[in-house]
Formats: sequence, C-alpha cells, structure tokens
Amino acid sequence: MEDLNWVILKELYTHQNMTKAAESLYISQPALTNRLRQMEKEFGVQIVHRGRRGVHFTPEGEYLARCADEMITRMRTIKEQVLNMNDRVVGTLRLAVTNLITRKKLPKLLKLFKHQYPDVEFKVMTGWSKDVFHQVYNQEVHVGIVRGDYAWADQKHLLFEEKVCIASSEPLEMGELPSQPRIDYQTDPLFKSFIDQWWSENYTVPPRVGMEVDKAETCKEMLLNGLGYAILPHTVIEDAEALYTEVLLDTSGEPIVRRTWLYYHEEMLELNIVRTFVEFVKQLDLQEGL
Repeated sequence: MEDLNWVILKELYTHQNMTKAAESLYISQPALTNRLRQMEKEFGVQIVHRGRRGVHFTPEGEYLARCADEMITRMRTIKEQVLNMNDRVVGTLRLAVTNLITRKKLPKLLKLFKHQYPDVEFKVMTGWSKDVFHQVYNQEVHVGIVRGDYAWADQKHLLFEEKVCIASSEPLEMGELPSQPRIDYQTDPLFKSFIDQWWSENYTVPPRVGMEVDKAETCKEMLLNGLGYAILPHTVIEDAEALYTEVLLDTSGEPIVRRTWLYYHEEMLELNIVRTFVEFVKQLDLQEGL
C-alpha cells in the first residue's frame, strides 16, 4: 500500500470524520473517499462505516489504523537509509523546537543551513519544552531544541544560557514584590516549578497575581504598559529596552540561568543529514544571536 494511504488511515482514525481528515491532509473529500475505496479493494475488507456523526471503523479497519504509525515510520526509515547511502546531504530534517526559540532563533539558523545545503528540506514541530523532549525521546524527530535541564541520558549539546530576570516598567525593590501585582503567563511546567521554588526560598507569602496571560510575548506587552512585574527568561525581553530588569540570584548569590540544549540520540548521527546539522549547529554562537 502507498505511503500516503497509511497517512490517510492515521488521520481518519484520529478525527473519525471524513471532512476533518481531508482538511488536515489538504486534499478534497472526494479524493480521500476514492483513496479509502482503493484501500478497501486492496485488502478485500470494509474499513469504515459512514454515519451522520462521522465514520466508525470496522475491526479490520481498526487493525489497519493501528498499523499505520509502524508503517509510516518504517517507510520513512527506508527512505532515509537510501538517501544516506551516498555522501550528499539531502532529505528532510525533522526538528522539534520550543515555541520561543522557533520565533527568535530558528528561522535564521535554518536559513544559514539551507544556504550551505540547498538539497535539505525541513519538517518543524513546535511546542512546550516537555512536548519537544518527548518527541526526541520517542524518536519522532531527528533532533530537538529544548529549554530547561531535563533528565537526558543520550547525546546533548549546550546551545546557550540566559539569565532569569524580574522585569517591570518601573524600578522595583525586591522586598516589595509580594505587595506588587505580578503578571503570570503559560509556560513549561519545569520552568514554572523553578519560579515557584525560587519564590518559596525568598518569601513567606504567595505572590499577588494581578493578571494571567497565555504567552510570554503577551506578558512582555503588558509589562511595557505598566500593568505589573513578571519573572521571565532574558531572551523574551532582550529587545524591550524600556523595561527595568533585575537578575534573579540563587541562595549562594549566583545568577540563575535557564539553559537551552540540542538533544538527539547517538544512533541518529548515522544519517548524513543529522550528523551534518549537529556539527553545523555546534559551530554557531547562538548566545550572541545568528
């Protein structure tokens, strides 16, 4: 069966709806229906029943859908190994990258790499660091760029460190923080627990949270408009010169930093495209930008 057919089965099983599956695959619903009929003819079984509320998989269809991930991964591995049989750096590099790094660093990084290796294509998935970490761990991607110190037993390379700061539109006294309005934002659970631990080490009362927003970038805009203070990695506010910042210190008086890592499995380096990308990134100075 064709590779695309396995992808169609996977998406249809995920959505349980022909229209939604077709939209996710950027194909027309008639084209999806035609593919499904071809699959049913090839295997000699009915894969789904159609109803008013979507589709329902037959037992045979459920079995084929469960095989889809395995078959997609197998075909991808075969293609990668075939491309890897010569010395050219060619193929699709699969990356998982945290949201902030995707916006701040990744476009220029990929532009530089693409300029040097024009036959490379990219598939980029973004999300919270915990999600990126799991994608790398499960080998859903070749490499991942993760913020935070996760327990990782395989290969990794430190890309850069950033100081964690308290930021505000007006100067703040650290002793007055519990009485000042804080702007909280959605962030990775590891970083949130890190902030909570620092707070508990320095104050005996909880923070006065005056606002909660969805993203760190939104938080920055609220800071610029004088709506409170926030605790942020420096990368978020590096271009906001109007803000006053105070670097957080640990119990020994040292600046607190958040590290960003390149994570990958040793076996992935057997692929030319991955090995070349890792070596390329190691030569760059992401601390100072690209």
